[in-house]
Amino acid sequence: MDVKKLKKLLKNDESIKQDYKLKLDFTTESGKKEFAKDVSALANSRGGRGYLIIGIEDKTRKIVGINQDEIKEEQIQQVIATRIEPPVPISYDIIEIEGKDVGVVTIYQSEQKPYQFKENGAFYIRRGSTTDTMRKEEIISSLQDNLSLDTELCPIIKSNIDFINMELVKKYFTLHNIEINDNNKEILMSSTGIITRESEDKEYKCTLGGLLVFSCINYLQLPHNIVRIVNKINSKYEEVTTISGDLLSIMDQCEEKLNAMLPQNYPIDAVFEGVKNAVIYRDYTLYNKEIEVILDYKNISVMSPGILLKNSKGAFINTHNYIKRNMWIYEKMITLDTKDRFYKSGRGFTRMKKAFKDYGKVKFLNDTTQNTFKVIYPSINNFK
Repeated sequence: MDVKKLKKLLKNDESIKQDYKLKLDFTTESGKKEFAKDVSALANSRGGRGYLIIGIEDKTRKIVGINQDEIKEEQIQQVIATRIEPPVPISYDIIEIEGKDVGVVTIYQSEQKPYQFKENGAFYIRRGSTTDTMRKEEIISSLQDNLSLDTELCPIIKSNIDFINMELVKKYFTLHNIEINDNNKEILMSSTGIITRESEDKEYKCTLGGLLVFSCINYLQLPHNIVRIVNKINSKYEEVTTISGDLLSIMDQCEEKLNAMLPQNYPIDAVFEGVKNAVIYRDYTLYNKEIEVILDYKNISVMSPGILLKNSKGAFINTHNYIKRNMWIYEKMITLDTKDRFYKSGRGFTRMKKAFKDYGKVKFLNDTTQNTFKVIYPSINNFK
């Protein structure tokens, strides 16, 4: 976005792909809801990219301007991620025009439509210059046009193909007995959802899943993709260790740290099972939460962002019928993990409980208030 592009947009009236706002109000819940509703409506409407231009009187199109310190892109991303499913790919630019700052939210085309408003389950669309709920036939049509519903396939707008570790990509395709070379790599990566290209943009962007699995530097765009280990039991190691990188290397580093910090007679594999599940199944749309492992004398705990989703019967802990997230990521990880850590016999919850059979109960806590799932293991003192 630049001044030339903004001037061109300002010549347009409000439409199904363009809206004007005098300001954004993120100090109230109603303000956040209204913004998220507007973004989802622009994203669901046909016709290419959408634009929400802030600091403009909607009727006169008079440039009023904004205080650029009031709203940051991180806040906008967070509002969208927590209120729209799947998150809408956007970028936010502040452009100076006629001596005033104007904010522009660009809403990119994606194959993830239709976007749903989480709070009430509604789908919104623009009708002329107003926001309305989508009709049943419109929802069906949008679903037919866009059959890719995996959150992992959402594009990360400010990424590019250089973020991808091609050695990991080559390893993945080689393990599937597929030859990859300079001539076919973009086609293969695009067809498998590692990268994607918007219809109006010639450059490839990484998908959320592509960055998580195949990028060692994904922290540049996904700073929440970390595991934080808080060590209160072993003075030989730092109290806080932060681990980032591609998901396979995160798993490897976590396994190494747990084996080093925990007593060798403690069921370390059961704790790693909890960490492994968190890395695979956490909700990666929660941009303000990280995986946290706390090693304490009282208990050991693994906290994963996103509650464990119940099945239609409401069960999840005592059955294996809970809903699993991130199946695109799961397939990539079981392929890349040459240590076969996903093929061990038995189910994860069952293995955790059996490991502590004679030493105490393993607790599974679904915290709907904090939107987290936590596994709490018995005290290491039980193993002395």
